[in-house]
Amino acid sequence: MDGDRIPVPFHKGELIAQALAGVDPFNAPIRNRMPDQHRTFFPLLPFVCVAVADDEGWPLATLVQGPPGFAASPDPARLDVAALPSPGDPVRARLVAGAPVGMLGIDLATRRRNRLNGVLAQVGEGGFAVDVAQSFGNCPRYIHVRSLQPVERTPGLVTAFEADLPARARAMLAETPTLFVASSSGADAQAGAAGLDISHRGGPAGFVRLDGDVLVVPDYAGNRYFNTLGNFLAEPRGALVVVDFATGDVLQLQGVVDVDWEAADAEQGPPVERTWRFKVVRGWLRMGVFGLADSP
Repeated sequence: MDGDRIPVPFHKGELIAQALAGVDPFNAPIRNRMPDQHRTFFPLLPFVCVAVADDEGWPLATLVQGPPGFAASPDPARLDVAALPSPGDPVRARLVAGAPVGMLGIDLATRRRNRLNGVLAQVGEGGFAVDVAQSFGNCPRYIHVRSLQPVERTPGLVTAFEADLPARARAMLAETPTLFVASSSGADAQAGAAGLDISHRGGPAGFVRLDGDVLVVPDYAGNRYFNTLGNFLAEPRGALVVVDFATGDVLQLQGVVDVDWEAADAEQGPPVERTWRFKVVRGWLRMGVFGLADSP
């Protein structure tokens, strides 16, 4: 698979982020095809994370679920997903053939995760297909372990809002140990490093601090690629999705990000290397729509 490595896997924003973090440039194992271990991993999953862009270029993030096997790779350059976002999800209307897409496969029980970015090849009534542009693994750190099982839910209201978050949204952010963040490389990135991305962020319950309409997110030591923060340097617009696994409530946010590279705090656990601030612009709160919950 070494011949599938992308020669220049990082765009300018990622290289700047690495320099600001004191990381020397390196040839990361980011490939333009899925290795076999990734192809056999996705069919094990009951949900995948998806990032798209809206009509104005803002990233949007969501989770798409189905029975194991609903996400499968017929060949190394393709991932087929036999499901769509649920009704009322703002991502659903933005799944359009030819559009960029970012994906994350994550198994919360084993803390394994793989990233995949590409282009929507097909979109139909029963799902969508992705032509792979980037495929790479991530470290398992900061993933809150869960064993999820399907449950029956009764979907409730969908509330759209602007910067003033509803009380329920604030409560979800105050309690969550897990969020997923979508970002974009921006218009100037070269083809091999360009596209949308979605990644996991985790920590102790309540690791995200809400200051008015701004979320302050600590950044811990990771794989040193700086895909997300590098994207934010190139394109500060981003998106978050948070799930309450007990109720099935899903919170989706769009906002503008700035990174504080000096906000280190070695005394925290885990040690904080920097923080990023997500200023909420708009969001959606969808009640009871995620059909997986912690097993008893």
